[in-house]
Amino acid sequence: MKYGQMTALVLVMTAGLAQAGGAGMPMQQGLLAVNGAQIHYVSEGTGTPILLLHGYPLSGELFSRNRDALAAAGYRVITIDHRGYGNSVAPASDPGSLKTYAMDALAVMDRLNVPKAIIGGMSMGGPITFEMYRMAPERFLGMILIDTLANPAGIVEQHIWKGMAQKASTYGPQALAPELLKDMLTGDTRLHRMADATFLTGIVNQASVAGDVAGAVVLATRPDSIPTLKTITVPTLIIEGVEDTVYPPEFSMKMQQNIAGSTLVLIPGAAHAAIYEKAGAANTAILDWARANGLR
Repeated sequence: MKYGQMTALVLVMTAGLAQAGGAGMPMQQGLLAVNGAQIHYVSEGTGTPILLLHGYPLSGELFSRNRDALAAAGYRVITIDHRGYGNSVAPASDPGSLKTYAMDALAVMDRLNVPKAIIGGMSMGGPITFEMYRMAPERFLGMILIDTLANPAGIVEQHIWKGMAQKASTYGPQALAPELLKDMLTGDTRLHRMADATFLTGIVNQASVAGDVAGAVVLATRPDSIPTLKTITVPTLIIEGVEDTVYPPEFSMKMQQNIAGSTLVLIPGAAHAAIYEKAGAANTAILDWARANGLR
């Protein structure tokens, strides 16, 4: 059903995609030296580029269930690990900031000879995407916003992220998974698809302490991007898990109202990590939106 440009996705497909490169899909990966850091990337497929930016405290493998399907549909899907996360390495002098994350992503596009791309961000990847748009709007063919928001952090949220930083510093990155998994996946998924929780836990554990602290500071101090929404002129897709308790659907609805011509897809049975938990539904939403907007 539709309400303006907002689409409620009723049929949710359970993803069964491989987490490695699909058969016949060209894949490359490695480390790129950019801005004093070593940034790990994966590029799969050929065609219109889609750059996907992960949230806190994850890695590009969050999109492991999306790369194959999007690449098979004729897109070049690029994922990166922000500095301090996954297989990327940050210098001690700059463990990460909103500006640095955005500059890293733009530099990776340069190194991979990608002048323009559909750029999407999940959770913390949303503020990074907004920062990239403020820096270089000409690099965007389209924008995808996944379980994220444009609002600055309120007082309560600021203290939550400060607590995450303190917990990572005191007990290590592995201490964050129990705090986060209850919000990333629905209770049904945690009970009946335990491999999903194990996979995301492994990603969380891979982050560095410095990365965890830097990302928490970025989330606690992110700027107000609501004014930026009205400046976005590229086709924009907003994907939201109906059961997201971190940034609930109301925030996505607010973004949809403020980005002219944008489309909102609500995914039932999905929490904060909807892009992974209900990857099939998310992939369908991306492909339908891209085709409708001539992004091929």
